[in-house]
Amino acid sequence: MSGQVEEQSKLERVLRSGQLAVTAEINSPDSSLPESVHRNALVLGSLCDGINATDASGASVHLSSIAVSAILQKAGYEPVMQMSCRDRNRIAMQGDLLGAAALNIKNVLCLTGDGVQTGDHPEAKTVFDMDSINLLKMTRTMEQEGRFLSGRKLESKPKFFLGAAANPFVPPYDFRPLRLKKKINAGAKFIQTQYCFDVPRLKTYMDAVNDMGLSEKAFILIGVGPLKSVKSAHWIRSNVPGVVIPDAIIRRLKQAKDQAAEGKKICLEIVQQVIEMPGVKGIHIMAYGQEELVPEIIAESGILDNRNNNI
Repeated sequence: MSGQVEEQSKLERVLRSGQLAVTAEINSPDSSLPESVHRNALVLGSLCDGINATDASGASVHLSSIAVSAILQKAGYEPVMQMSCRDRNRIAMQGDLLGAAALNIKNVLCLTGDGVQTGDHPEAKTVFDMDSINLLKMTRTMEQEGRFLSGRKLESKPKFFLGAAANPFVPPYDFRPLRLKKKINAGAKFIQTQYCFDVPRLKTYMDAVNDMGLSEKAFILIGVGPLKSVKSAHWIRSNVPGVVIPDAIIRRLKQAKDQAAEGKKICLEIVQQVIEMPGVKGIHIMAYGQEELVPEIIAESGILDNRNNNI
C-alpha cells in the first residue's frame, strides 16, 4: 500500500501511519447555502480525519456530494466524496471525477446506491449504468492509464484515494469477504462498513477477511452510530436498506430509562470492541440528527488518546 506523499490526503496519511482513523458522515442539507454545510461540519471537523459527503443517500434529494465536498475542502476540512451509480451514467461520472480532482478532492467512496423506491422520488428513473466495482475500475483506468473508458486520452491524470463500502451483516455471509476482495482488486484502498450492531457477526467476517489477507491490502473502518430511541431503531431497521439491528439491542433500549443515553453507551461499547479486532484500522461514525454526539463518542472511546498529530 505505497503512495507518493505529495499526492496523499490527510485520511490516507493517517491510515498509512498506522494510527486508527476516525471518519464521520455529514448530514447534507436541503439548502444551497454554504453556511448550512459549515454548521453541520463544525462539530465534526476538528476531530475527524475525513467527513463523508453523501450522494443522495437513501435515494432522497439533498445538496450534491461534489458541492458539499468542495465547500468542506475550501473551509479546511477533509472531505470524502461519495459517488453513487444510481443517478449517473459513465459519461457523467467521469466528468464529475475530473471535477472533483480539479477541486483538489482526493478521497472518493464508490457506491452502487440504493434503489429509488427507498427515497422521496420513487417515480424517478434509475440509471445503474455501472455498479461500484465497475466504478472503481473506471476511476483506476483514468488514474493509471490516463484515459477515459472511450479510449480518449486525458491531458492529466487525476489522483484519488479510492474507497468502497462493505456490509458484513446481511446474508449470504460467506459471500461478503469475497465481495470485498473484488472491490479491493478493483482499486479500493479503504473500506467503510455499514452500521455494526452485531459484534460477533463482525468478528466472524474480520476473521475471514484477515485469513484472506485483505486487511493488508485495504484499510477497513467499521461503521458505528448511536441509536436515539427504540422508535428510531425500529424505523431504521425497517426502512434503511442493509442495516441490521439485533433484537437484543432493541430490548436493551426498551428497558432503559434514558434511551438516548443507552444508545450512546451501546455505541461506545461497540467502538471499544471493534477497535481491538485484528485488521480494523478505524471507525466511521454515522450519527444522523445527533452530530453533536460525535465528539463525545470520539473522546469517551479513547480512540485518539495516543494520536500523533505530526503527520
